[in-house]
Amino acid sequence: MPQLATTPPLTKLSEEEALFRDTVRDFAARAVKPRVAAMERAAAIDPAVLTQCFEIGLMGIETPEQHGGAGGSLLMTVLAVEELSAVDASVAIFVDVQNTLVNNLLLKWASNDVQRRYLPRLATDLLGAYALSEPDSGSDAFGLQTRAAKRSDGWVLEGRKLWITNGAEAGLFIIFANADFSQGYKGITAFAVERGFKGFSVGKKEDKLGIRASSTCELILDGCEVPAANVVGEVGKGYKVAIETLNTGRIGIGAQMIGVARGALQAALKYVKERQQFGHPIGEFQAVQFQLAQAATELEAARLMVYNAARLEDAGEPYTMQAAMAKLFAAQVAERVTSLGVELFGGYGYTKEYPVEKFYRDAKIGTIYEGTSNMQLNTIAKQLLK
Repeated sequence: MPQLATTPPLTKLSEEEALFRDTVRDFAARAVKPRVAAMERAAAIDPAVLTQCFEIGLMGIETPEQHGGAGGSLLMTVLAVEELSAVDASVAIFVDVQNTLVNNLLLKWASNDVQRRYLPRLATDLLGAYALSEPDSGSDAFGLQTRAAKRSDGWVLEGRKLWITNGAEAGLFIIFANADFSQGYKGITAFAVERGFKGFSVGKKEDKLGIRASSTCELILDGCEVPAANVVGEVGKGYKVAIETLNTGRIGIGAQMIGVARGALQAALKYVKERQQFGHPIGEFQAVQFQLAQAATELEAARLMVYNAARLEDAGEPYTMQAAMAKLFAAQVAERVTSLGVELFGGYGYTKEYPVEKFYRDAKIGTIYEGTSNMQLNTIAKQLLK
């Protein structure tokens, strides 16, 4: 039978959650929005924005206070990612990857020693990255070819990683390599690798369609030396570390997509009240009104799915299917709503003078990273047929 929620639906945010959401919304409007165009042109995040994300506590939302974090919930991470994405999805993915793929992974799987060494820094000044994908290992993530060889004093990694978000700026990388190919995917192991480790380097930075200010890079492991203490989880259990972390990460991507869709819809709602044709604002035409109503309805449904998946994870209940559904549907909605935004702006929507073309480009990645839409359908079907 499919997984069913047993706790009551989330009907409203708590006072603390609402205050946190409003704080992030204010930060996005005040500190991020004025820099969006320049960051897009430069294809890089303004360092001042990243510094401020650390300063206001966005980079360690779920990290316990004992490790310097805010001690919050996954739902609070979702709220932050949504608010940032409504302004700039590139800044949002910095926050999302840090919290859902790096901090979350270390909290669940790392030794006390690794947590003590890295979590306080990740909450204050150290950016992290999650490195699973390879040139020939995308949806077939467990077919990775990066090799980990045991040495008396640690491990040596050989291989390449591709499509690594935060690669240009990160100082810590969670890297997956196979320590025993004879065991198949059960040889995969996770390692905490610092940028300064011997044999590690960052390669090509991708020139992308959307989320252009977010860096996406190749990593090169040429005899990369990793201390034995930097294994994350058990040797050979990296496949579990990877898939369970991605289940949570998909909720974050769902949040990014509802934020992107919301930003486009808000821009369109404002524009249709101003743009006149045939002597009337186009928002007075029923055809336009119905399109906007449909978009708003789908966005609300996607938001509730994303919030529900986060609520289930926070409650310790099964959430794999709900996370896959949330990411799948939120990505579909984001594509539809941002496309509508471009159309309602007409010719102006096709120019960089107005914001909807960027929302449209940023939406596409939601169907690709952290599991393509087809992979989400595959996950959902497996859960249904269990």
